[in-house]
Amino acid sequence: MPRNEHTCMIRGDGGRTIRAVLDRICDKWTLLVVATLDEGRLRFTELHTRIPGVSQRMLTLTLRNLERDGLVSRTAYAEVPPRVEYALTALGKSLIAPALALAGWAAEHDAEIQASRAAYGARDS
Repeated sequence: MPRNEHTCMIRGDGGRTIRAVLDRICDKWTLLVVATLDEGRLRFTELHTRIPGVSQRMLTLTLRNLERDGLVSRTAYAEVPPRVEYALTALGKSLIAPALALAGWAAEHDAEIQASRAAYGARDS
């Protein structure tokens, strides 16, 4: 795709669509939840255990937002005690490849970014 077509795609509606999507998937916990659910269907406590540092409240909010956006499904079973499981939807699974590409880019360029930050910090000192 020519460069100007990328620009039109990104700015198409003043950037509202892309900002809304990026706000969701680029928050602190979303990609960690999505990557963890890529391993398969999990209960809340399993997710909470596998994502270090996330509070129960933030995990709950993240899961609700992902469910609202159609990236995660929530299945409640009428059992005693109640059991709820979360899984990626087809839409959620389609996020894995772009997320891995972004993570790969970040890993590949981390040294350059760190060097640039250090140089910038030294310049302002």
